Amino acid sequence: MHDFCFTIPYGLAVLGGGVAGYLRRGSTASLAGGAGSGLVLLLAGYLSLQAFHNRRNSRLALALETFCSLGLTFVMAQRYLQTSKIMPAALVAALSAVMSLFYLYKIATGGNHIPPKSE
Repeated sequence: MHDFCFTIPYGLAVLGGGVAGYLRRGSTASLAGGAGSGLVLLLAGYLSLQAFHNRRNSRLALALETFCSLGLTFVMAQRYLQTSKIMPAALVAALSAVMSLFYLYKIATGGNHIPPKSE
C-alpha cells in the first residue's frame, strides 16, 4: 500500500478536526494545530502522489509524514494524560501512532513500491 493512500485521508481528518474544534469551541489552538498539521500532511501526500506518478519515491514527503504523525502522537498523548478525554486527544493520539508505525514501516522497506514500467 502506498503512503499517499493513507496520508491524504489522514490529513483531511486532522484538518477537519482542527476546523471542527474551532467552530464548536472557538479554540484557536485546535485551528492552528489541526489545520497546520492537516495541511502539512495533505502537502506530503500530494508530493508523494506526484513522485509516484513520476515513478519515484519522495523522501521529503515520507519525512514530513513521519515527523508530523510522531508530533501529533506525542502532543495528543500528553493532552490525553492531562485531561483523560477520549475525544479528541486519545483518538488523534491512537490514529497518529498507527500512522507513525506505518510510515516507519515504509521507511524500513524503502518507500513506495514502484512497479516495473510496462512497454
